[in-house]
Amino acid sequence: MDLQTKILVTGGAGFVASSLAEKLAENSNCHLVIVDNLLTGSLDKIPISKHDNIKFIKSDVNDSNDIAGIFRSHSFDYVFHYAALVGVKRTLENPVKVLNDINGIRNILELSKNTNVKRVYYSSSSEVYGEPVEYPQNEETTPLNSRLPYAIVKNVGEAFLKSYKKEFGLDYTIFRFFNTFGPKQSKDFVVSRFIGKALRNEDISIFGDGNQTRTFCFIDDNIEATTTAFFRNQFVNDVVNIGGEIELPIIQLARLIITLSGSKSKIIHLPALEEGDMTRRRPDITKMKQLLNRPMRPVEDGLKFILENTKYII
Repeated sequence: MDLQTKILVTGGAGFVASSLAEKLAENSNCHLVIVDNLLTGSLDKIPISKHDNIKFIKSDVNDSNDIAGIFRSHSFDYVFHYAALVGVKRTLENPVKVLNDINGIRNILELSKNTNVKRVYYSSSSEVYGEPVEYPQNEETTPLNSRLPYAIVKNVGEAFLKSYKKEFGLDYTIFRFFNTFGPKQSKDFVVSRFIGKALRNEDISIFGDGNQTRTFCFIDDNIEATTTAFFRNQFVNDVVNIGGEIELPIIQLARLIITLSGSKSKIIHLPALEEGDMTRRRPDITKMKQLLNRPMRPVEDGLKFILENTKYII
């Protein structure tokens, strides 16, 4: 790494991207510019007060005029493109707004190509796999059969990255994120929503019978894996699943949170979602384990950590 490495983090006021920025900023050689339109992100999540090598600029990556000036004035070495409209309910209700994120992907790649960015890191999603046909879901062999707008946009983003590499030589790394959780997560995701309900002793609602399974990755594991890939130049022009390895039914997650929090909450069942709620999801994390080279944090330990830091979720 150069003595002064200039890094752009888009969507940096979000949960994962702000955590990424905080980790990167611990390296004094990294000088970060964080951009976010603050539609779903929060300035409170950006660790500007802790680090003098972070600058925030409010900008919408989907607006080419808005983001172009930032590229021209900073000459970035690397870009982490994490900006996206997220959240199952939000993305299902705003499919056209979700599709607009394709403009952001195109803008980031075109500007990166034209300003000599060395590599683009892209936050894709487990959603690209759609309803799984192979277990565990492997980066190379599992078909991508996504149908929902959010998943399609992520799939298109991956195709853009591979195409820009083939035609223009722009290097990339794709991270396919499975469920990640931690203290700074927005309140409309499953873990943070369940914990908030439990701490208020409110009913916890689950779609369907609750037997749909997910794996859960604590934010520290996500960030250590992705930053290790960056600092060590691993998995260049490759795809890496970033997620947990233990499948957990959603109803068991709710029961675990109720137990750990000492809550009086009751579990209630809502009708199953018509779309967007896959029955199972578990990644093949062989590559991620190479990056971590240590055991992952158990879900229960991560939940306990959040409950000890309830200022983020009350």
